[in-house]
Amino acid sequence: MDTILLFVGGLGGWEIFLILAIIMVFFGAKKIPQIAKGMGQGIREYKSAISGLDEKETKDS
Repeated sequence: MDTILLFVGGLGGWEIFLILAIIMVFFGAKKIPQIAKGMGQGIREYKSAISGLDEKETKDS
């Protein structure tokens, strides 16, 4: 999550607005919640997989 915030931190207000406008043109307003939900689920699965690896490494040591 921190790396995402670092990436966004380098962008100004107009750049973020432009990116969001382009996303709305390509996907439409109705698809954006579905895309965000899918990204959220992917991030949750990734975090759980990483934490599972961390727990496995500590048990093996």
